[in-house]
Amino acid sequence: MSAHHDLLIVGGGPAGLATALHAARAGLDTVVAEPRRPPVDKACGEGLMPGAVRSLAALGLEVPGLPLAGIRYVQGARQVEAAFRHGPGVGARRTDLHGVLHRAVLAAGVPVLPLRVEDVRQDGTGVTVRGTGLRARWLVAADGLHSRVRRSLGLEGRPRGAPRYGLRRHYAVAPWSPYVEVHWGADAEAYVTPLGPRLVGIAMLTTRRAPFAAQLEKFPELAGRLPPQAAATSVRGAGPLRQTARARAHGRVLLVGDAAGYVDALTGEGIALALAGAEALVANLRRGTPSRYERDWRHATRRHRLLTELLVRARLQPTLAPHIMPTAARLPRLFAAAVNALA
Repeated sequence: MSAHHDLLIVGGGPAGLATALHAARAGLDTVVAEPRRPPVDKACGEGLMPGAVRSLAALGLEVPGLPLAGIRYVQGARQVEAAFRHGPGVGARRTDLHGVLHRAVLAAGVPVLPLRVEDVRQDGTGVTVRGTGLRARWLVAADGLHSRVRRSLGLEGRPRGAPRYGLRRHYAVAPWSPYVEVHWGADAEAYVTPLGPRLVGIAMLTTRRAPFAAQLEKFPELAGRLPPQAAATSVRGAGPLRQTARARAHGRVLLVGDAAGYVDALTGEGIALALAGAEALVANLRRGTPSRYERDWRHATRRHRLLTELLVRARLQPTLAPHIMPTAARLPRLFAAAVNALA
């Protein structure tokens, strides 16, 4: 195989596919390397925030799912909710999101090659994938939370704090709310996302290494709505969630999506940030200003990184964690402002 391109994207998840779509529309000769067969699933909260819905609409894409009215925090009898002010979100299966993006990339004429990229070499004019003959002027690492490209380039940072993990399962029950519910427990949060007329997704974020069933037992009111026989899928896991990158650019390699660094899934903005990063990356390549990508990435993600970092730090402090939900309930306007700032 011998091919030379403007852009080689390593990873065919939402970040990589969105980058490919923006690149194709910018007139860049683009190819995606992704060894997994579509549609690709992942442990994910599956709630697309309004910002993500707008970014997808700008690409001419609509993902099937249920409208999301906002975010509701729940802790025992105490609840506080914030409606989205600038349009709804969408509760959508990860496989449906991936399918929509994958079909759009193929329709744009971008090849998706079943290749696993392990070894890249770059010089002053481009990047070569050893053993394949593939060469491109630029390489985009969109290979996820535990990016091999990031690690191979020595860009791996050292995450701080206790590691957190994600677990996800679907239940064939009717959604009881148009809100994403975040149930707060002692050492975990349970996210309930309505996905269909008789389907909800339950995502756990936790510092405790334990099976999904054991995690769910810590939320008895929620568990009462989810009989074991209603489980519709197996459990998927991900983590540790916090990953850091020392830079988003290294020569002719640019990082996007989770590969560019990830704080936590606590605020549910992963897809929105991946889509924003993809747009910023391609815009800088089109303008011939790749050195500005780091600055633009930091600007696009600053609010999310700061608010999520503060919330996760409080969550991991035994003296502060019990006060997060009561504080949100006492200050509903502040809670609504934070939700909409992120959404």
